[in-house]
Amino acid sequence: MVSENICEEELFYMVALSFVEGVGAKTARRLLDHFDNAKNIFSYVKEERKSLDIDLTLISKALNNKSAFDKAEREIAFAEKNNIRVLVLNGEGYPKRLANCTDSPLVMYYKGQPVLDSLRVVSIVGSRNASSYGRQICRDFIKDMKALDPVIVSGIAYGIDAYAHREALNNNLPTVAVLGHGLDMVYPDAHTRMANEMLEKGGLLTEFPSRTIPDRFNFPMRNRIIAGLADVTIVVEAAKRGGALITAECANSYHRDVCAFPGNIYQEYSEGCNYLIKTNRAFPISNVEDLEYLMGWDPIEKRFKPINQKKFSCNPEEKAILNFLHKNGPANIDKLIKATSISVSALSLMLLQMELKDLVVPLPGKVYMIK
Repeated sequence: MVSENICEEELFYMVALSFVEGVGAKTARRLLDHFDNAKNIFSYVKEERKSLDIDLTLISKALNNKSAFDKAEREIAFAEKNNIRVLVLNGEGYPKRLANCTDSPLVMYYKGQPVLDSLRVVSIVGSRNASSYGRQICRDFIKDMKALDPVIVSGIAYGIDAYAHREALNNNLPTVAVLGHGLDMVYPDAHTRMANEMLEKGGLLTEFPSRTIPDRFNFPMRNRIIAGLADVTIVVEAAKRGGALITAECANSYHRDVCAFPGNIYQEYSEGCNYLIKTNRAFPISNVEDLEYLMGWDPIEKRFKPINQKKFSCNPEEKAILNFLHKNGPANIDKLIKATSISVSALSLMLLQMELKDLVVPLPGKVYMIK
């Protein structure tokens, strides 16, 4: 399945580039920035190499690696046969939150419903050895989140991941599993039935092509995608070392919010959450109200409350900010700059004045919402 805004030829070369050994996500971005498109990378003349500050051996592999073309052809055929969308960076359907991460994959494979760019996306991660405490948090917290209508993202592993997906399904919320292998299988196999249920409202996402086995080195790579897809990553229960803390660290590196449920100081699988909170790597939360306050989220049915324009005395720039916040909900300064084209310094002063005029409310993370 090809994205609407990218031709089949360019999609083929993008997939082929993803198969070139040694060309990772960051190098691929630099190549694309330099050559404008993937086809040019494979066809440019040798004389141009001197102007590009990238290891020439990698370029040679890209130019001469016929196996990358064979693999790309086979993978696209597999995707078409199995109703899998091939998502390429900057192409139609590629998740926008993830595209903003510097190490986002060049190519991803997705099977399911178009929910990756939903209004609210929450990643939930935790220990594979979930206790009754962790299971109860998943059950109660996800049930209470139903009014927010989020997409729940996790890694479909044993423990907290599986409980998060299951409770999302139980509450009719879309849920997406990020895999550490290709879409020709589900690991662990015991979760195959649940994965099939997820396709009806959510989906399965991976950067790995078919025939990729669930190697242990793949899962830290998968964790960055779990973090990159979401507005906020929530750690329910975790030891001091493990995948959940890797995901939290990735989310922090992307300047996304991280939350953690405090736990018993004598329990091994509370050490990770307590450590994140103690070191200011995560906000402590105990219920959905805490999440709503942190993110500036209202239940979905309350989101589009009308603006009483008579209450305000606004200049055109302030009206533009208010209209954007009304239409899109709470937003950080970066989003407001992009939407209004107001400079950073001018916008910061304007938001302060609007706060004093009781027009907007500041939230953690330099996020603003309508009063």
